[in-house]
Amino acid sequence: MLTALLRRISRIPTVIRRATVVPLLVRCGVALCGLLAMAVAWPPQLLASQFVGILVLIAVWPAIAPRGRGATFAALTVVAGWLLDTAGYDARIALWRVLAIAASLYLGHTLTALAAVLPYDAVVNLDVPGLWLGRALLVVLISAVLIVLALGLTADLGGDAFQLATLVGLAAATGVTLVLVRLTRRS
Repeated sequence: MLTALLRRISRIPTVIRRATVVPLLVRCGVALCGLLAMAVAWPPQLLASQFVGILVLIAVWPAIAPRGRGATFAALTVVAGWLLDTAGYDARIALWRVLAIAASLYLGHTLTALAAVLPYDAVVNLDVPGLWLGRALLVVLISAVLIVLALGLTADLGGDAFQLATLVGLAAATGVTLVLVRLTRRS
């Protein structure tokens, strides 16, 4: 195990010399999304403490090693921070925070998937990550609009109407998922 670690460490200068701009930008996007999600989710008191270093390492981990379990661990850490902030520190649940966390987690996740299949030394047109990110931003925008509309309906509805709206929302989410699966199988 120590030999494998030393071999990886000895490859760092080669990786730095051979890295190209577009894969590096994708990995920087992964790191930025992770850092943004951590900053929004975790309580400010803990972000201003000595624990911030650990949170930064966890947030950047998927950018350094996108093929591993880092993205899952980072996402779970973000969710744990949000739960700690809302339940442990009694922070108010604000719509902007929920949307920002969801958007940054989704963008980080999809960019991690791109970084995992994109070698660090690949020569790639900027169109590839541009289209990838454009689709992801479209998903984020549509999701945010649907969430705001659904929350607006829940404020107007109550009782049985609220249960009906919940069932319609679940059916719509299932329908959107089925359409997306069908679209990905055609591609």
